[in-house]
Amino acid sequence: MRAHLKLYWLARLAWAPFSGGAESSTHPPVPGIIYYSETRTNPPERWLVAEVDLKSPKLRLHVARGGADPDGPGKWQTPLLEPTKIAAREKWDFVVNGDFFEVRGTNTSHGDGTPYRPGLWARVAGPAMSAGQAWSASTNARPCLVVHPNQTATIEWRAQPFAGDWEVISGNTLLVHAGAAGSFSTLSEQRQPRTAIGLDATGTRLKILVVDGRQPGVAVGLSYSELAAEMRRLGCQEALNLDGGGSSVMAVREAATGKMKILNLPSDGRERPVANALGISLDH
Repeated sequence: MRAHLKLYWLARLAWAPFSGGAESSTHPPVPGIIYYSETRTNPPERWLVAEVDLKSPKLRLHVARGGADPDGPGKWQTPLLEPTKIAAREKWDFVVNGDFFEVRGTNTSHGDGTPYRPGLWARVAGPAMSAGQAWSASTNARPCLVVHPNQTATIEWRAQPFAGDWEVISGNTLLVHAGAAGSFSTLSEQRQPRTAIGLDATGTRLKILVVDGRQPGVAVGLSYSELAAEMRRLGCQEALNLDGGGSSVMAVREAATGKMKILNLPSDGRERPVANALGISLDH
């Protein structure tokens, strides 16, 4: 398998040759985040990785839904909205899509076949909290990224956010636990676009992986087992799978324009509106 790697910083880009035909940036990063893309052949793959230093005092993790609760005490929690628009509203510098969700008027849990439009009412599958305010719980515990008020983060099983949590976002399965790959015997092992997040053994580095897919000749995506292997390769001690498919997206704010730029190749051919998103803001 042949790999090609590019390393980016959240700053001006300048490329220098690197071993094995890869390239790397020669500029120091904005404190807290580096991100890079990787392409492979046989089979064709393309993905984006962000490595986040949670010790950085300039960095804040956030979870936000698409908008205000559309029906109060009713079933639905948020209108759909594109992640880049959530990021622009919240003044984030980085964003990826969030939890699996269902949309009013469809039986699908994460969108296959749904005509996704901003404003459709939706409900996330698992626990969710934003800035200390819980807005979703689930019947069964699900793996969650839990951000605490001091900006430390853990991955834990939760059915609902706890009173001492600050931000919570959930996925459908643990990819890695205690450094070992999970078991995916009850899940489809088809290759798909994916979004995954994980923590290293110290709990101080957050790894975010967005995998392109459903694009023959460009990117076929990863199975759960392949995704778990990649999260372990990235040094994750714990990792979970967020929503994927057409929802998978990674975007960053460009310094020159101040606008959010999508870095991956969403399989819908455009950014999909989602129920919630995970973001990062930087104190400039």
